[in-house]
Amino acid sequence: MKKYGAEFFGTFWLVLGGCGSAVLACAFPDVGIGLLGVSLAFGLTVLTMAYAIGHISGCHLNPAVSVGLLVGGRFSAKDLVPYVIAQVLGAIAAGGVLYVIATGKAGFDASAGFASNGFGEHSPGGYTMIAALVTEVVMTAMFLIVILGATDARAPQGFAPIAIGLCLTLIHLISIPVTNTSVNPARSTGVALFQGSWAIEQLWLFWAAPIAGAIIGALIYRAIGCTGTCKNEA
Repeated sequence: MKKYGAEFFGTFWLVLGGCGSAVLACAFPDVGIGLLGVSLAFGLTVLTMAYAIGHISGCHLNPAVSVGLLVGGRFSAKDLVPYVIAQVLGAIAAGGVLYVIATGKAGFDASAGFASNGFGEHSPGGYTMIAALVTEVVMTAMFLIVILGATDARAPQGFAPIAIGLCLTLIHLISIPVTNTSVNPARSTGVALFQGSWAIEQLWLFWAAPIAGAIIGALIYRAIGCTGTCKNEA
């Protein structure tokens, strides 16, 4: 149960830190952190948690990552469902805490977005569903390639959290204008439930596309990076 608890609190931190920066600090008067700050916040949540709980649960924090690691030969199928449940519950808990904080300001309206992911009229840049689908698939595939490569036994040891955190930062820098960046079904779910309308209607894409991308990324890494079982190449 300790590893499931680690995934709960790790995903809680990712959603609270990343989405919290978008909701509370992105456009704060005069000193807002903007797109760059939000991107960095998401990367920092993963980097910090990778060092904090990586040795406990592997620090997936993301159902798509868990699926990708399973396909990549780095994760046990028996743990997949408990990991996903813990991640989603952690994300929802973080969404609830963020909602309580955000509603402490007069005039706050969660239905306006609440850092939710969307496409079409709900895309920050007005991008279509196809553009959102391609973005989420490709970004998640590249994320899995970086994760699998950085955590390979042949890679420099101790630096994986930095590479993975910076990769997530880069992903957000690229794709916030398109979908508000998901690459993580739990992250999308945790805030969509509090947005309460269109974010829930469009949530299917932010489950389907990241999981598909994770599988693709894992298969690519197996093709280019594995010479044996790919469990922990030496």
